[in-house]
Order: sequence, then C-alpha cells, then structure tokens
Amino acid sequence: MKLEKELASELWRIHWEDVQSSNLEKNLRSMGSKLTLSLRGSNYGSLLTTEGQFQVYAKTAYYKGNLVAVKHVNRKRVELTRKIQFELKHMRDVQNKHLTRFIGACIDPPNICILTEYCTRGSLQDILENDSITLDWMFRYSLTNDIVKGMLFLHNSVIHSHGNLKSSNCVVDSRFVLKITDYGLESLRQAPDTEDSYALFAKKLWTAPELLRMESPMPGGTQKGDVYSFGVILQEIALRSGVFYVEGMALSPKEIIERVKSAECPPFRPSSNLGYNLEDVVTLMQRCWAEDPQERPDFQHIKGMLRKFNKESSSNLLDTLLSRMEQYANNLEELVEERTQAYLEEKRKAEALLYQILPHSVAEQLKRGETVQAEAFDSVTIYFSDIVGFTALSAESTPMQVVTLLNDLYTCFDAIIDNFDVYKVETIGDAYMVVSGLPVRNGRLHAREVSRMSLALLEAVRNFKIRHRPEQQLKLRIGIHSGPVCAGVVGLKMPRYCLFGDTVNTASRMESNGEALKIHLSAATKSILEEFGCFELEVRGDVEMKVRQRQNEDLLAIGRAGQQHTGLMNRGIPLAGDPVPLLCSRGKGKLLS
Repeated sequence: MKLEKELASELWRIHWEDVQSSNLEKNLRSMGSKLTLSLRGSNYGSLLTTEGQFQVYAKTAYYKGNLVAVKHVNRKRVELTRKIQFELKHMRDVQNKHLTRFIGACIDPPNICILTEYCTRGSLQDILENDSITLDWMFRYSLTNDIVKGMLFLHNSVIHSHGNLKSSNCVVDSRFVLKITDYGLESLRQAPDTEDSYALFAKKLWTAPELLRMESPMPGGTQKGDVYSFGVILQEIALRSGVFYVEGMALSPKEIIERVKSAECPPFRPSSNLGYNLEDVVTLMQRCWAEDPQERPDFQHIKGMLRKFNKESSSNLLDTLLSRMEQYANNLEELVEERTQAYLEEKRKAEALLYQILPHSVAEQLKRGETVQAEAFDSVTIYFSDIVGFTALSAESTPMQVVTLLNDLYTCFDAIIDNFDVYKVETIGDAYMVVSGLPVRNGRLHAREVSRMSLALLEAVRNFKIRHRPEQQLKLRIGIHSGPVCAGVVGLKMPRYCLFGDTVNTASRMESNGEALKIHLSAATKSILEEFGCFELEVRGDVEMKVRQRQNEDLLAIGRAGQQHTGLMNRGIPLAGDPVPLLCSRGKGKLLS
C-alpha cells in the first residue's frame, strides 16, 4: 500500500509552467540563427554563438529558484505505464555524489523533458578538448576515479547499468567533481533516431561490439558493455586526442563502427601507445575493451587496480579538492594573462590607428570620454601643395596607376614630416595639407618647422620616380601662409580635425598661384622667418588673383607691395639645437597677391 501510494503521488512530476528559462537561454535564443549545437548526442554538448560571446554546456532553466539542466525527449506524448512509473521512482531513490541528481520529469506535450542537476564546468569531453586546461596525471586519475565510483554505485543499484556511458555524459561540477548523467529511464529516453548518419554513428563510438551487432540492443545496456565504454573513455583521458583515436588513420565514425562490428583478428581498437611508463594503464584499457565480455573486469576490480596505480597521490578528499582548485586557478591565471596580452596588443593597434587620424592630445581627450571643444589659435602656419599637371597625367594613366602614384608620393611625404613639429591635416586627391602650431602651440616656431619641411619635401620630389613614367619629372607646387585659425573635431563617424578661417583660404591661394618646384609664401610668414635669420627669401613680384571680399583687408596687408611676395630657399645656416641639418636646396616660391 505504501508503494502504491508513492507511485500515485507522482513526486517526480514537473509542470512546464513552473520551469522558467534562464537569462542565458533567453540571450542565446535572441541570437536566432547564430547558434550552433555540437553533435555529441548529450544534453551536455557545447552551445556557442558564432562570436563566442556565450557558452553553455546544457540547455538550462530555473525550477523553484535553482538552475537545472533540461534534456528534451524526442517523443510527441508519453503513456504513463507502470514500468515508466517504477523507472521514475528509481531515479528519485538513487542518490550518490558521483551521479547527477534527478530533479524530475515533465510529460506535458510538447515539452517532454527530464530535469537534472546542472554542472557548470561542462562535460569531460569539453574539458579534454579544451587545450587551455592543463591536466596533470593526478588530475586525470582523480577524474577517472570519480567515473569508477559513480559506475560502481550505479551497477549495485536498482538501475543496474548505464547503457550509454561516454565522455559527453560525464559532467564536472564547480568543484571539479565528476558526475555521471543520462542514466536510467530507458523507456522514456527510447525514441527513434532522426539524426543524420554521421551523428548517429558518432554516438556509438563508445558502444561495445556485442551490442553493436544486435539488431535491437537492450536500451539499458549491460554492465560489461559499460566497462567497454569506460575503456574508450580512459583512452580519451590518457591521450586527449578525441574519442577512438587511431594513430596514423583518419576514419569516419561509420568506418570505425563497421570495423569494430566485423570482429577482426586482432579486434579493431583505439591506439594504446601512451608512453610515459603507463603500461599499467594500457593493460587496464585493453582488458576493458576485450572482445569477450567475460574477460572484462568489473568496476570493483577496476577500482582496486586504479588504487595501485595511484599510490603516491593522497587519498584525502580535502587534499584532492584543494589540488584540483589550485590546478584550475593556475590554468585560469595563464588564460587571463594570455587574453590580457592579446587585449593590450589590440588596444595598442587601435590607439596607433587613432593617433594617425587625430592629433595625440585630441585623441587622448576622446579616449577619456571628454568633448573636444573647438579652439582658436592666434598664429599657425599652413602648408598646401599639389601636383602640377595632375589632371593631364591622370587622363593618360589608368585609375590603378594614379592610386599607386599618389600612395607612393604621400607615403614618402609622411615619412619626412615625422621629423618636424607638424600635423598632417588631410589629403584630397593630389592636394596635401599640413599645419604647425596646433593643437599644441609652439610659439613662433611653426613657420620655421613648415619651411624646413617644405624644403625637405621639395628635395624629395625632385628625386621621386613615377612607376609607370620613370622618365617624367613630378612637379610639386607649394604654398605657405601664417595667421589665426579655429580648429576642432567635426563629425562622429570618421571624425576629422578640421581648420577654419581665412588663413586656410589664403594658404590655398598661395599654392594655386605658385610655380612648379618652388615654395610660395606670404609676407606674414616672411616676417616670422626673418626672426630666425637662417632662410634666404626672394621677391617674386605682384600677382593678380581672385579673392573673397572679406579677405581683402588681410590680402592688402600681405600683397600691396611686390617686394613682399617672396620665395623661400635655405641658406644652410643651422639653428642652435636643431636635431637635423637644414637642407641646402633652393626653393623659389609662389606668391600670393
């Protein structure tokens, strides 16, 4: 009567409305098609997004506030027979620290599933395939002992055998204690296979040959079949090369299963060449996967053999646990260090790219999350240059040749301007714009820096060779002007550090009205350069040009007298403290009027 009352109470039953999806499951579900599920035939297959942002070793949910693993059963409905009732009762009765705890089952269509304890470290297969986790032999022996203890208890219980033992059904909790899952409930789990052939054969790699040869194998398996499966797992643990690893051969799961079933002589088995003085482990593996089931040892005998192998290790549970956690902590520290170095390297590359787009001081402000305010500068010097006859040259060249020409030229220019206190504003087509005196002010040195840079660029362009026209001389036209500007960052996408003001327009006019292979500068720049006494200037004379009305006042001051329109060349007189000697090249300039 007590037994019937217990069966009728259905303490195992779980209603689907009491099962709540975990936040991780919701996040994964929201990713939609980006999810991929491994074909390991276990509820503990790894579930990853393509970006690697989430990882979960089983479908999880919350039941009564606890995180549990959910294994869905491929059945449309469940008829609650007396046999299934007894299987569910037995699952509740079986309790061991090396078996995952059975929470209950839901038989409400279409959500027919089994709920068990969730182990956060994933399956043994996941751990063995994770190269970032270092497993010494003490650790491997410990995991193997946990399997043996769990299977020994299971074989002596009312469940009698596992029938589906594999590394993906051996799971590890947060304390690195291994537990066996997917045992029992043969009637409930039994369902027609709907997977493709590869996954179906991959699941059978741990199955004993006598069971493979049966047309309708027993769903609960046999104890000797579990021993065979343990032998295959032991080879996985020892070699960490995957299930049923055969040295020097690349066989599909189907080919392996067919060879195991064919009863070759000697029987086809995984490689057992372990080395490292592990002959005892090899002997145990070979005995476990013997062709004759009667020759295989039981788990009580296996437990005794492992105890002999591992005499040096402590049998104290606390010592073993502390050793496991220390091993895990060391692995974690190495992984964190590796990821940190990778992050710092990527950060360095990103910062280097940012410093090429924006001035260093401006980039630092943006990195700190500060808003870059526009700033007025009383005096800077702006450089403009372009290529004389570029339109005609482009018309006679292919687009690829034009791109190659400009890339070669401006790569050369970029290397030269690094030697001076200047900032490259931008390039547009064949136009090249540089400024000195901002965003970091340098007093009156901006004119000297731009002038010296101009002489260096002029010398470089005289020796520059056009790839597709090596006989043609490239002619550069340069204009320089000094004055006040306003500067600031414009835009959020592809932000630019831009300059505004009549000084920019005037510098552009100086360039456009200059002459080839000469440096054209204004009276404002000339007056600053005379303070240094190391540049030779030549008067060009009056030049007529169109200007906007609001520029007239500035231009009158610059261009009223012809002798104020000057060209620039270097006398070769070095300044005190100059890091490099001045270039001794003559650069007759262009003039603005």
